[in-house]
Amino acid sequence: MLFQKRFGKSLAYIALSVMSATCIVPFIWMLSTSLKSQKELFKFPPVWIPETFQWHNYSDAWHAGGLNFSLMFYNTMIIAIPVTVFTILCSSLAAYAFARVEFIGRDFIFTMLLASIMVPPVVSLIPQFIMFREFGWLDSFKPLIVPGLFGNAFAIFLLRQFFHTIPKELEDAAMMDGCTRFRIWLQMFLPLSKPAIATLSIFTFQFIYNDFIGPLIYINSMDKFTVQLGLASFRGTYLTRYDLLMAASVFTIMPVIILFLFAQRYFVQGITTSGLKG
Repeated sequence: MLFQKRFGKSLAYIALSVMSATCIVPFIWMLSTSLKSQKELFKFPPVWIPETFQWHNYSDAWHAGGLNFSLMFYNTMIIAIPVTVFTILCSSLAAYAFARVEFIGRDFIFTMLLASIMVPPVVSLIPQFIMFREFGWLDSFKPLIVPGLFGNAFAIFLLRQFFHTIPKELEDAAMMDGCTRFRIWLQMFLPLSKPAIATLSIFTFQFIYNDFIGPLIYINSMDKFTVQLGLASFRGTYLTRYDLLMAASVFTIMPVIILFLFAQRYFVQGITTSGLKG
């Protein structure tokens, strides 16, 4: 029995190690390629450690082809930060209503909301494009910001599940003291939901930050490019500078890594506790 338990743990550790390697090795290769010279890019066997670190690849990538990555980072943050903040606020309000407020058709509406998660976003891409064109919003940030200001189904579902873990007695005591629903949501549920909010913030920010299709469809002017459009600009028709592309990719992923490092203390807790109750 002891041998079987140890053997099972060993297999689990091996499987986890392989899965971890599949995530870490591409990142190491990207970092290595960003420091290579052009002659080392396609060398066989592959070179993992460059002979000489080409640190100038990062500065070259920052200013390559007339690109202004400072402006592209600024444009991306203009989109990602408001959408993330308003997604948290609006989704948490709706989640509180679905979790604690009794009203006619609540379960049916929530079921329809969950069903909408299964609809691919590209299905509504053409109707949205036509609508935003009629609004005169093309080549602006509005099509990328406004739809995200009112929350989304996944965020509502995640927060609703977490709100179910908050004891009902706390809410009853607050209502006996004269607290309104809005005040309970603002001063009780939001502070107690830091793990879920941190998790949702990472997911939302990462989704908006990595969005390529949206800016590609709606943005035409180079001064409004996001970082993902900037990365796509490195792919040439006849030649692609993979050393510069990988260097740009390295400093492009840094904001997401920094956000995760700041919120990691809540991240795992938010993932586990949000699925405890239904």
